[in-house]
Amino acid sequence: MLTGSPPQGHGAPTTDQEAQVAARVAELEKRLGDPTAEDNDLSYTRLLRADEAGELSAAGERVLDDVVLNADFVPREHGGSLERIDSLVRVMRQVFRRDVALGLGYGVTSFMAGVNVWTAGSAEQRERLARIMLGGGKVSVAYHELAHGNDFVRNEFEARPAPEGGYLLNGEKQVINNADRADAWVLFSRTSPAPGSRSHSVLFAERAGLDADSYRVLPRYDAVGVRGCHLSGLHFDNTPVPADALVGASGQGVELALRAFQITRSAVPGMALGAADTSLRTVVRFALGRELYRKSVMDIPHAKATLSGAFLDLLICDSLSLTATRAVHLLPEETSVYAAATKYLVPKMLTETMHDLSIVLGARFYVREGEFGIFQKHIRDLPVLSLGHAGSAACQATIIPQLARLARRSWFTGDKAPDALFRPREDLPALPFGRLTLASGKDSLSASLVASVDELPSSSPEERAVHAVALKMMDELRQLQESSLALTPENRTALASPGTFALADRYAVLLAAASVIGVWQQARGGDDPFLADPGWLAAVLHRLARRLGQQPPDLPASVDAGVHEEVLRRFRERRSFDLYDTPLAG
Repeated sequence: MLTGSPPQGHGAPTTDQEAQVAARVAELEKRLGDPTAEDNDLSYTRLLRADEAGELSAAGERVLDDVVLNADFVPREHGGSLERIDSLVRVMRQVFRRDVALGLGYGVTSFMAGVNVWTAGSAEQRERLARIMLGGGKVSVAYHELAHGNDFVRNEFEARPAPEGGYLLNGEKQVINNADRADAWVLFSRTSPAPGSRSHSVLFAERAGLDADSYRVLPRYDAVGVRGCHLSGLHFDNTPVPADALVGASGQGVELALRAFQITRSAVPGMALGAADTSLRTVVRFALGRELYRKSVMDIPHAKATLSGAFLDLLICDSLSLTATRAVHLLPEETSVYAAATKYLVPKMLTETMHDLSIVLGARFYVREGEFGIFQKHIRDLPVLSLGHAGSAACQATIIPQLARLARRSWFTGDKAPDALFRPREDLPALPFGRLTLASGKDSLSASLVASVDELPSSSPEERAVHAVALKMMDELRQLQESSLALTPENRTALASPGTFALADRYAVLLAAASVIGVWQQARGGDDPFLADPGWLAAVLHRLARRLGQQPPDLPASVDAGVHEEVLRRFRERRSFDLYDTPLAG
């Protein structure tokens, strides 16, 4: 049974959009059930059993079929229910908190493939894709060629023009999720032998229309994480596809992929917070129930600080995820850099958080079954989100070419972001697929960080701590600006030096700081007492400042006490450890 009720004011459903997503989250949570209940077909015990067998939970897929989860990946104008990226993240978080493989294997891969078609496909292609997905089918996206990794322009898989029209597919794609059971594939393909980014295109190929004798599914890979996912590949040998398989214009494959990444990079990291939530909840349960040195583990200062720190990390990651997903709607011209920063920093922080939590769990961290076995599964599954066609280095390589331009055109001169960017439950305009751009030279989020220095109150000890760290963050942005302007031409490319990659890392941390400040400013005065209090903001900024190598002064004792109290409240009341404080089934 779900417990608790949503906080009022800042945290309460106040709009039709918010009411719909809150109801969808509650529906899904109820259908998935309490994962700690052994009689639940989707208990952690049974999910672990499926993982050991290398299978996705059949019961989980049946539930997601029953609630028509695929509708959440299809825009409303095509018969689905997708309106907002931040809402999709909230829905999928409930799946990910049980099983990352189920989230990826059931539908997120279809979402990642579909975004290409929703962005640039013809009306007929969008209609065909919607029919497949709303009918319960799956779609795979094939970017990968292991020989070339993230260097797409060197991919060799070909779609050559056929003499009688259309294309002939030749070559292999590897590490494709659901390649063996997809009804269609979105294929990143070389359509010209010429070098450069204009040599590739995207094709939408439906399995039912292909010559079955001219292609084959490659053997499945054994994976360390997400063992239930169907990871394999495809081999084509002069497989004909019609001319109308082309998505968008010929030669625009790289541009289309990078535009699609802006949506998927913004969304997928926030979904993963569900797994980190479960992991924190698992270790809190352990700490409260185990004794060491005649005290509970929770009474040990290091353990208590680690659990509080993990909670703060989730709030940081959720704040950055929130601004990135809402920026898709509100600041689509600026989304490229925010999405890349989110896809880089959030999986990195969550992986580090999981490591910290594993130390508290001790020897039980190695156990793959029983009460704490789900932690071991999540710690294996989560790093997968840092890999793939949008891996950490690829995201930094998206940021680096934009640093000098942002330093010259935007930082300390641009207008700050709209308040709506930081309001988790406020309505958003429709998804502007056509307005996504590769780079704009604008950064309203950093402008909000600069503006906050003059706007933040400083009457209480907690507020003074916030103001002091915000000043240091602004100084850090100034140093980043100077370093970015001084970059040599070769350090403005993906082949930049390690020091330049470090600049991208620092920039992502500053965007996270701007996000948490913005979230607190909009929550201040609201009826969610925790988010309205400056204590959590002081704690997360202190944590981010240390991540940048700074040594901020110690926080007031009340800050640590307030964060710890909130961790215990949410655990006992079965509520999520994110910005939404959502009632959970277990």
